[in-house]
Amino acid sequence: MLLLRAALLALVLGAVPALAGDVALIVANSAYDNARNLRDAGGLLRAAETFEAAGFEVFSGADLGAEDLRDLAAGFAAEADGSGRIVIALAGHFAQSAAGAWFLATDADAPGLVEAGAEGLPLAVLYEIAARAPGRAVVLLGTEDREIRLGPGLARGTGALPVPQGVAVIRGATDAVARFAAQGLLQPGLGLASAVSGTRGLSAEGFVTDALPLVPGGPPTPPPGSAAPGPLPGGERAAWAEALAEDTVAAYERFLRLHPQSASAPLARAAIERLRAADDPLAAARQAEEALGLTRDQRRQVQRNLSLLGYDTRGIDGIFGRGSRSAVEAWQRANRYEPTGFLTREQVERIDAQAARRAAELEAEAAARQAEQDRADRAYWAETGAKGDEAGLRAYLRRYPDGLYADVARERLAPFEDARQEQAAAADRLDWERATAEDTVAAYRRYLDAQPRGAFRARAEDRIAALRREGESSDAARAEAALGLTGFTRNLVESRLDALGLRPGRVDGVFDADTRRAIRRYQSARDLPPTGYLSEGTIVRLLADSILR
Repeated sequence: MLLLRAALLALVLGAVPALAGDVALIVANSAYDNARNLRDAGGLLRAAETFEAAGFEVFSGADLGAEDLRDLAAGFAAEADGSGRIVIALAGHFAQSAAGAWFLATDADAPGLVEAGAEGLPLAVLYEIAARAPGRAVVLLGTEDREIRLGPGLARGTGALPVPQGVAVIRGATDAVARFAAQGLLQPGLGLASAVSGTRGLSAEGFVTDALPLVPGGPPTPPPGSAAPGPLPGGERAAWAEALAEDTVAAYERFLRLHPQSASAPLARAAIERLRAADDPLAAARQAEEALGLTRDQRRQVQRNLSLLGYDTRGIDGIFGRGSRSAVEAWQRANRYEPTGFLTREQVERIDAQAARRAAELEAEAAARQAEQDRADRAYWAETGAKGDEAGLRAYLRRYPDGLYADVARERLAPFEDARQEQAAAADRLDWERATAEDTVAAYRRYLDAQPRGAFRARAEDRIAALRREGESSDAARAEAALGLTGFTRNLVESRLDALGLRPGRVDGVFDADTRRAIRRYQSARDLPPTGYLSEGTIVRLLADSILR
């Protein structure tokens, strides 16, 4: 996935006021596995710099498969709460039906109506997110007339979904949408209606007006002594001479607005980059990080390492957003680097080395803690369950339900249970069967009230304790479900637990009772909450531990 660099383009934008909560989603899908590639979609990514300079939190990417596309959109949706402006800009292949329309991922393979939701993003959902900021939301859809094979029920195009109140939807060719996003949309004081009419190849619907500009303020004014924008004597040549004489970002931007197709346009853009770098104190740091060419997996590794070192990156997704940049800055301060938020090769390697050392320390601490827990476990077993009587076995299981001898204790209790079942009175057995059929804390308490000296009293008390533990684990279970673990990750977790001798059962990606018990033992030894369910912290430790092996 192509991630865009952060940029501070204040001179380009003039005094563009940032609003709290400004968020943008920008995706350019050009290279499709099973369709004709788009020629100009990639140009949309350049707009991300403009939005970041205006204070937006930008979620951007290029040539995204379905999984990466959903991950990026989920991060965007979590931040787009409507407290600021919302902009969604998409370029690529679209599919439509009477039921809706979808922006397709690059690995889409002839999707039909049923498969479209799994192989793309539904525009209806994106419209709904945009509707959180009525009057301050714009959706840009760019496409080209390029061939793509679609299944039953779908046709090419962005469809005709009803636009939510307060949302502007702008459609056009990918190059026109890219140009509009980078140059027209965020001009101070310029209403959407005028901005759209000033860019060829666009159509607009919904909340498109000049009465409420997306960016308040007035349009940039020409420097003193210069002519107002418009037809100049000598035409393009005179305009270029004027830009060269001023040699400012504003002058070159004005020239590009007047003559976007000029042969001098590349020179104007190069001059803007030169001037921007001279006035941007972070330019060198940003460029140094860009030169590293970090892949998304390498960025995930940096985030895991920082998390292991105690710096919160607000997720391990390979996207260097605000959380990751803040974590990098905090690490840089602690290690006496200039806190730019951008990494150098030396810093990446140092973070990796520190994380490896910390992982080794944590593993050593966990091994010592596990050894002490096992010692206490064995000692308690020797005093209780090892003697073979029912009271001792039950005492052991109450303290160590997941202990080293838990399976042995349960096996040795079975004859006691069988004998008690035979000796139990008919009423006692009936009450017990009713309790086990309902299998709730209330049911077992009713049994204890009805049979205070019942044959199954100890089992009822054990089951009440177990159900309470399960209830306490419900939040942890929901947190694990929210992680969206893949089958590969589940197998990796079980393999790691098995390698540690924690007996997770069969390594098949299915988290059964044995797996949960192994997770609890792992968490307990590492001073993590022993819920038996995976959290982000538990996964970070597991992956860090596996690096050491």
